[in-house]
Amino acid sequence: MPLWQVFHPKGAYTAEDKQGLAERITGLFTSAPMPAFYVVVVFIEMSPDNYYVGAKPIKNFVRFKVDQMANTLPSQLAREWWMRHVQHAVAPYVSDRGYDSEVQIDEPGRDLWNINGVAPPPFGSIGEEKWIRENKVLPYTEDDKLPINSSYARRMAGDKTP
Repeated sequence: MPLWQVFHPKGAYTAEDKQGLAERITGLFTSAPMPAFYVVVVFIEMSPDNYYVGAKPIKNFVRFKVDQMANTLPSQLAREWWMRHVQHAVAPYVSDRGYDSEVQIDEPGRDLWNINGVAPPPFGSIGEEKWIRENKVLPYTEDDKLPINSSYARRMAGDKTP
């Protein structure tokens, strides 16, 4: 699940701002597509006496700490592309408002992640498509682990083409 921790100055965001930024962040993932419920955004308000950059209190800095375990990016090119999309998504709430920022993304393995005690189905699988459609955790079978676009999956659905 992508877990976004947004460390921001006290008073930087209204409830409506937080909703808007959470929607933009979630949209990054649902366009992949991934289930919307995978995306968790936590806003952590920091007072200047608790927020230091370079050993100096800071009032105009937003830091994004992201754990992105739902899917990992396969190459440097993909990671650079992703970082551009992340910057574009957060810009209306960060750089467009005059805040400096930092984004750090970690990609821990999927094997130590579950939701409600269930390991999520593989990315791009039949099971994940069901989770996307229902936007919740559902039981799934071994067959549901097949890629949605595989010939096996099409045949299971009744398609007779090879």
